[in-house]
Amino acid sequence: MPEELLDRIDQFADDHGYTGRSEVLREASRNLLGEFEDKKLEDRDLMGVVTVVFDYETTSVEEKMMHLRHEHEDLVASNFHSHVGGHHCMELFVLEGSLEDISTFVGKIRATKDTLTIDYSVLPVDDFGPLADVS
Repeated sequence: MPEELLDRIDQFADDHGYTGRSEVLREASRNLLGEFEDKKLEDRDLMGVVTVVFDYETTSVEEKMMHLRHEHEDLVASNFHSHVGGHHCMELFVLEGSLEDISTFVGKIRATKDTLTIDYSVLPVDDFGPLADVS
């Protein structure tokens, strides 16, 4: 792990009252592993929104995003690419599919080297209350 990241984790632990780096990593690991274990989302139609930010000079990231988009064209309902700031790009994916498929897609993005940030949310599309009855 890069020293800079370890320093940030140590500072986070100090700032937020953790006993140390191990406690921060333990909580982060539990949260990461539990993200897609929500039983309420299994066997439901889901929508996911995934945002990826990367340095545009790191061309392998943009190429990898293009390959993932095509590899999962049955899952990717929409994709948006935008330039952000001086030398960053944002890739936004709107996904429609199962929890397993969305989880696999997010996992592949997380495994992509040189991404700066990855954020996502998942929600059921079969539970919009009164809007579900609109024809």
